Amino acid sequence: MATESPSPAPEMPLEKGELCHLLPPSWKPQITAWLAEDTPSFDVGGFVVGDVPRTAILWGKSAGILAGVPFFDEVFKQCGCTVTWHLPEGSRIDTSGSGPEPTGKMRIATVEGPARGILLGERVALNLLARCSGVASYSRGLLLNLRGAGYTGILAGTRKTTPGFRLVEKYGMLVGGADTHRMDLSSMVMLKDNHVWSRGSITDAVTAARSAAGFSVKIEVEVQSEEEADEAIAAGADVVMLDNFTGAGVKAAAKSLKERWAGKKHFLLEVSGGLRIDNAEQYVTPHVDILSTSCIHQGVPHVDFSLKIQPPQA
Repeated sequence: MATESPSPAPEMPLEKGELCHLLPPSWKPQITAWLAEDTPSFDVGGFVVGDVPRTAILWGKSAGILAGVPFFDEVFKQCGCTVTWHLPEGSRIDTSGSGPEPTGKMRIATVEGPARGILLGERVALNLLARCSGVASYSRGLLLNLRGAGYTGILAGTRKTTPGFRLVEKYGMLVGGADTHRMDLSSMVMLKDNHVWSRGSITDAVTAARSAAGFSVKIEVEVQSEEEADEAIAAGADVVMLDNFTGAGVKAAAKSLKERWAGKKHFLLEVSGGLRIDNAEQYVTPHVDILSTSCIHQGVPHVDFSLKIQPPQA
């Protein structure tokens, strides 16, 4: 049976607009809370430097993808400072010394404002930028590996994010070119093994979910075998996740399912479970629509940044 040609790779969100326009109104108070956590009482260091105007340079000190610009900006806005960026978000940080900067660092932005304000925001802003850029860098690296292996589908993160930091980590995925998957439990219905066992069967679980979710919410079902996948598809699942399959198992099951249901049911096939940057290429097949993994945001190395106040001119 003839199989469908793979679809073109999806375009990166950064190519279509400003990602800061995605952020909800509720994110700015979180910045306020993080600043309050870092300075809950007297700021003796701030007393030492006072409000004298100063300029600081943000240096990138390790290679990666720049991400987290809105969060960095808001930290310093709340501290009475302004930020001028020398690189757009999503740019590659080059510390090789091939440009005008010395080897080992790259000028990323300039922060201007009162000395106390710069130092109040410094650590919170750097932590946000380092974490968000780390997620973006790992996402971009894995995506490029998959594209090089011929994969044209979606690379997605997971909901295994740091409590209180989900927005920043999901934002980093988008900058890196990965899909955010579902943002929370309300975004999409995902019926995992615990849901199915508790309800009694895949069919009953999907039917119950559809009765409450209505037409506007997708339903995804996690399956452990090709037989379970068939039941989920027949029940009307929008997305079927092949969970913890081997690379060879994925290729065989995905091909079989897409051919068997061609022209009968429309569904997306997702693969998840144990995917890493060193083995994800084993799962590449034109029959898989989504590869999802937590490796692009759990335990990823941070990008190293520093913020240095410049000595006053004589």
